[in-house]
Amino acid sequence: MQKYNQYCPVARAAEILADRWTPLIVRELVLGSHRFNEIERGLPGISRSLLVSRLRVLEEAGVVERLPSAHPHVTEYHLSDAGRDLKPVVEALGAWGVRWAFGEPKLEELDAGLLVWKIHQRIERDALPDRRTVVEFDFTGPHGSRVWLVLQPREVSVCVTPPRFDADLVVHSDLKFFYRLWLGQVEYDAARRCGAVVVDGPPALVKQLPRWLMWSPMARFVRANASASA
Repeated sequence: MQKYNQYCPVARAAEILADRWTPLIVRELVLGSHRFNEIERGLPGISRSLLVSRLRVLEEAGVVERLPSAHPHVTEYHLSDAGRDLKPVVEALGAWGVRWAFGEPKLEELDAGLLVWKIHQRIERDALPDRRTVVEFDFTGPHGSRVWLVLQPREVSVCVTPPRFDADLVVHSDLKFFYRLWLGQVEYDAARRCGAVVVDGPPALVKQLPRWLMWSPMARFVRANASASA
């Protein structure tokens, strides 16, 4: 890690956090990813060796702690007190991005599997049915594909190939539109009313679906910025 050799809090913090990928690694940890493969899955494009290197730097800086998990031979990465203090920093960076560096999703940013992975990080588990519920997302448009969420109160998983369970709900939408919905640029009820999002399944489950989704943590900044600009 290259030093700036400046006696300045900004310089010291930048030595730890300003490398490429590092803020996004912290973002994944804030969102609850703890295992190496979980962090990697939220960062398509990063090499495993670079992720190892960045995690090591964060660990040496006291931002991340490696802890044993319930599974033998599996290590988990958890934020330390110093790391948890970075949550408002990540949120402030996102809020700035919403105001000054945000717009319509670009074609190269559309990734159905990654979007559903982000959705799985933001499930209100206490609101889920007691039994397993499978939600199929049928995304159309450029880079569209089908992705499945397998929802249980104790575990939420993502499948990019059909799971061995039938879907209880099927959500139909254009992928680009659903990104905008996820980020708070469109309201769910309005999307349903105009037909941009169609949900097939038992009416009781269809009604419950939006209660399970906590949406992107950046959505509140997107909505606030839209209100301020109106």
